[in-house]
Amino acid sequence: MSAPTESSHLLSCCVNGSDVELRISEDDQLTLLDVLRDRLGITSPKNGCQPQAQCGCCTVLLDGKPVLACALKPSKVQGKTITTLEGLDDEHRKQISESFVQCGGVQCGFCIPGMAMRAVGLCQNNTEPSRDEITKSLKPHLCRCTGYAQIVDSVEQYSRVRQGEAPADASPESLSGKVGTSLPRYTGHDAVLGDRKFIDDMTVPGMLYGAPRLADHPRATVVSIDPGEALALPGVHRVVTAADVPGDRYVGLIEKDWPVFVAIGEQTRCTGDIIATVVADDKHLARRAAALVKVEYQVHEPVTDPRQALLPDAPLVHPQRESNLLSKSALKRGDVEEGFRQSAHVIEDTYRTQHIEHLFLEPESCLAVPRISEGQQTLHVYSQGQGVFDDQRQISSVLGVNKLDVQVELVSNGGAFGGKEDMSIQAQTSLMAWVLGKPVKMTLTRPESFRIHPKRHPIELEYKIGCDAEGHILAVKARIIGDKGAYASVGAKVLERAGGHCTGPYRVPAIDMESLAVYTNNPPCGAMRGFGANQAAFAIEGLLDRLAEKVGIDAYDIRDRNILEPNEAFATGQILDKPFGLRKTLEAVREQFKGAEFAGIACGIKNVGIGNGMPDIGRAAFTVEDDQTIHIRTGFTEMGQGLFTICIQFAVEATGLSPDQFTVSTDTSLMLDCGQTTASRGTVLAGNAIAEAGKSLKAALDNGQTLADLVGHVFHGEWICNYTSKLGKDVDKPGGPKTHLTYGFATQVAILDDQGKLVKMIAAHDVGRVINPIHLQGQMYGSLHMGIGYALTEDFPVEEGVVQAKKMNDCGVLRAHQMPEMELIFVEEEDPECPFGARGVGEIGLVPTAPAIAGALYRYDGVVRRRLPMSDSPAALAITKPQVSRNGK
Repeated sequence: MSAPTESSHLLSCCVNGSDVELRISEDDQLTLLDVLRDRLGITSPKNGCQPQAQCGCCTVLLDGKPVLACALKPSKVQGKTITTLEGLDDEHRKQISESFVQCGGVQCGFCIPGMAMRAVGLCQNNTEPSRDEITKSLKPHLCRCTGYAQIVDSVEQYSRVRQGEAPADASPESLSGKVGTSLPRYTGHDAVLGDRKFIDDMTVPGMLYGAPRLADHPRATVVSIDPGEALALPGVHRVVTAADVPGDRYVGLIEKDWPVFVAIGEQTRCTGDIIATVVADDKHLARRAAALVKVEYQVHEPVTDPRQALLPDAPLVHPQRESNLLSKSALKRGDVEEGFRQSAHVIEDTYRTQHIEHLFLEPESCLAVPRISEGQQTLHVYSQGQGVFDDQRQISSVLGVNKLDVQVELVSNGGAFGGKEDMSIQAQTSLMAWVLGKPVKMTLTRPESFRIHPKRHPIELEYKIGCDAEGHILAVKARIIGDKGAYASVGAKVLERAGGHCTGPYRVPAIDMESLAVYTNNPPCGAMRGFGANQAAFAIEGLLDRLAEKVGIDAYDIRDRNILEPNEAFATGQILDKPFGLRKTLEAVREQFKGAEFAGIACGIKNVGIGNGMPDIGRAAFTVEDDQTIHIRTGFTEMGQGLFTICIQFAVEATGLSPDQFTVSTDTSLMLDCGQTTASRGTVLAGNAIAEAGKSLKAALDNGQTLADLVGHVFHGEWICNYTSKLGKDVDKPGGPKTHLTYGFATQVAILDDQGKLVKMIAAHDVGRVINPIHLQGQMYGSLHMGIGYALTEDFPVEEGVVQAKKMNDCGVLRAHQMPEMELIFVEEEDPECPFGARGVGEIGLVPTAPAIAGALYRYDGVVRRRLPMSDSPAALAITKPQVSRNGK
């Protein structure tokens, strides 16, 4: 025990049944969460927002009552008893973990240990809680994956088991692992209990800690950087800046325009730019030191409006470029002017959408560990990114080394939704470890995360649409402009996708579309679930509702007359020549829509795979580890969507082996580069590749070899779609272009009560084939949760390039008690190019959600809402101000 100091005190308490005495320094401003995680090594309570106490991930029991550990000073627990999941007996741990896994209440798993502890506390004091009581008890918690429905199911089952009801065993069918069964989530029990490590849970001997020094202004020239005061602190090892980068200082998935450090003499481009990082003995010291790094600037007026940024005299966000225009996508098909001349009804209007924060519950974290191989330093990087091979390529470029000297291992992350495609701090953490020759871990705070990673693009969509007297669409003209923010990320593709989806899933003979991605000094924008299709859907679906009114038909009937049928052309010109169930999804919701007084309806389409002329590659490998174990590796990322579980299901089908014989991971040890886990393509591409690898293994087994004979053998599988066309190419070619491998299709209905409150969402989706029913339900519930927030409450305000959100609550993400009833309907029209016919579903789930809600509101009060979020609507006020009367009719 360290000697007492004037600014320390002795903490005495009981933790998980053991008496603990610790000397606590007041200088470190520790919380109970810090004590548990850093001093006692108890990592089931997670740090999602310390010290905000707004996510619930750090929940523990204090004298039997749930509390948020990130907001409690150690002095507040003096003499008290603290219980975490580690302190429950084995039977209790089994009961809580089985309940969550069986009911689908765990996806990425970062928030779930906190909710599990909440459930333990609830059921100690209320032995038979109702669903409403369970939902209300979850108010302190956020989940970005599940939509909460299955979490409530899980707590309800757990409460029954605690009262002596025999737990339902997993069915033999689900344990078979066959496609179509609910194989329990891979490592799901460990995730519920907090035993599955995230990067910030990991430690290695000799590990140091990093902290970033971010830019103070969105656009300013860095005049000088003075690390003197930071370096003077005992325990600070180094301040790293641009001058320390031995290789290429700029990175990027498509355009290499993002500096890992801004150098002296260069301009900052957003407040998320990193000026320096500090390496110290502990994270608290590193943060204190980072705040002491002095930066002198020459401040310039930021460029914050994309239209102003396109003016000839606008300052350049990237001085090496000729303009602030990153990309222009265009599509012309048919004669739009003739279409408008023939139209009985024409509407021209502009719709606008907002910045959105992904708000994955796990903040960005990276651990880099130097190793010596044959006298040469190499690096092993633990990443939570959505593409470990892109991380490897970019980190090695920054270090100026061969990429094989950098191995990247995925640590399954706590949610991503597109926000972890671009590197955040992997390069900086790797550089700190490289120059010091010691392991370094860096984890962002929530405000730092807000500033650094890319957001959903705010987009302005200017439309002109015409239809005939019966409501058949004749022409669409769209001019789309997206605020790219400071760096390219994948923004050119997002705006390309918004343009390619500008007509929704409807038959439109004449289209004239232009879509621009424009640099500004706002936070960078990149991939987020839906990838541009959401924004386009909000505009086109709203216009359809208004055309229907002009024609004198309802919102269902105008969609019935215009939805795409087999062998008709999507907006891009692609002929949909494979089976799909769009009409079935529409017809599945007809009666509920027609029977509700205040209902809105919207259809959706979303590409699966990157396409547009780029190859979609799936790769997998089976390594026979021993006579009972096959290790599946793939290049795709598990981030809560259940990819690793369905990889096992595909492997079971391909080989005939048992699911418990397979393990799964992602790393760069084998050449399995598949690109990013994006565009709803992980299931399709990994599934096809696993089928190929499985064929080889099964052939060996069928030839009489055993797994014992095959130990050490690696069976590779590869499947590539390299036959798509660029947007706007071959549109007049017979048969049309093939811009994407396949698509997801959906129809959703939103129903309001007579006060304008959203009370039910119905989501009918053509999924191709249900691979894992419980997982699929979770994906859809989570999509609806995100889509409802997008429609009504979520925003991420930026003023003059400065992020206004400081806390998680500032983002408007919905909590369990704010969710409506959700009904799911699955249509199965198998796609012959996809594994077992299954389409990707990760994004389509929220494409129609916001416009369906907008349509319901339009039917309720007749107000055309052209901007997201619809925060002043009765449906939004029912969430944010439920005590206020909402009946404004």
